[in-house]
Amino acid sequence: MARSKLCGAVVALGLLAWTAPARGQDAILKTAPGDPQIKSIEALSFAPQGVLLIGDGKGAQVVAVATGDTTPRQWTRPEVAKIDEQLAGRLGTTAKGIQITRLAVNPASGTAYFAVRKMDDKRDLILTMDGGGKVNEFALENVKHVRIKLPAGKGQVVRITDIVWGGDRVLAAVQAKDTFASRIFSVKTPLTGDARGAVYSTQTYHVAHGGWETHAPIRTAIPYEQDGKKYLVGAFTCTPIVKFALDDLEPGAKVKGQTVIEVGFGNEPRDMFTYRKGGRTYILMSTYRFFHKKAPVGPSPHWVVRVDADLLRETENVNTKAIWRTDKKLKPTTDRATVVETFHGVTHMDRLDERRALVVRTDEKGNLTLAALALP
Repeated sequence: MARSKLCGAVVALGLLAWTAPARGQDAILKTAPGDPQIKSIEALSFAPQGVLLIGDGKGAQVVAVATGDTTPRQWTRPEVAKIDEQLAGRLGTTAKGIQITRLAVNPASGTAYFAVRKMDDKRDLILTMDGGGKVNEFALENVKHVRIKLPAGKGQVVRITDIVWGGDRVLAAVQAKDTFASRIFSVKTPLTGDARGAVYSTQTYHVAHGGWETHAPIRTAIPYEQDGKKYLVGAFTCTPIVKFALDDLEPGAKVKGQTVIEVGFGNEPRDMFTYRKGGRTYILMSTYRFFHKKAPVGPSPHWVVRVDADLLRETENVNTKAIWRTDKKLKPTTDRATVVETFHGVTHMDRLDERRALVVRTDEKGNLTLAALALP
């Protein structure tokens, strides 16, 4: 979750905000030095000026860290083989001793930030790789930061599934422990340590399930603006893409989404961002297929779909009328959501620049490669 999917510019598609954070825009008003006491790193993204956003579900908080990483450096390596070995070596362990859980590219510098779980002691750490391939650890024990606690109402926060910069707010997708377990947390920017945001419960029509649901959390998200109104667009397991209007809601309200497309049952979305190509705007979303052996989408259970972002402007064909990417026999029914064959095997991804995505991909033997791939 992640990621260079940040608001900042109005494009030809109406009012879809899709680019990297606006330069000169303040993400943080005042920081505190020291250890932010992060208990987990479940979501990773970026705000302007190299500010790293960390979703810490175990600590029920969002932490914004001023990295100081704002000097651009061109990404010159098309591939880095055995990326897990290179990251593990920085920690003095082997590839089997770590798990890459998140990838986010800092738009201010082009540096890749990896959330890594060290398996022997179950610690979550952040490692970086710059455009020249140099690996470093980004230590969190003494950083300039802002901590924002996430009140979940009566439900305890279980985890933070994604976090995004929305220009005038930070938005976090949260899973809590109650009937309306799926939450959206919104806090106004610039961020301060005493910030208190609004919490919304979500109600979503899952096309593949044929019903409204409140428990399943948003897995990955992007901010969206249309006709001057702010939205969060989220993707759920089995795999509806849904937009939620935020501007007119009162804190504690239940926000009912508008499902605009069903990408396919049996899939879990992982990462999502938008980009422009050929005068059009697209959503690129990576997914994991549960039923790969029984009903594969491609050679790997990890696959990527490109969705026409103009679907987000749909008002009539939503929810029960939302289009399906395929029929029940997995045959394509539309050209507005297509499988990207060049991205098969992608487990993590983020937008690197206007032309490329940075991805971690796996092959049939489980080897992990970091690659800069052309946007489809």
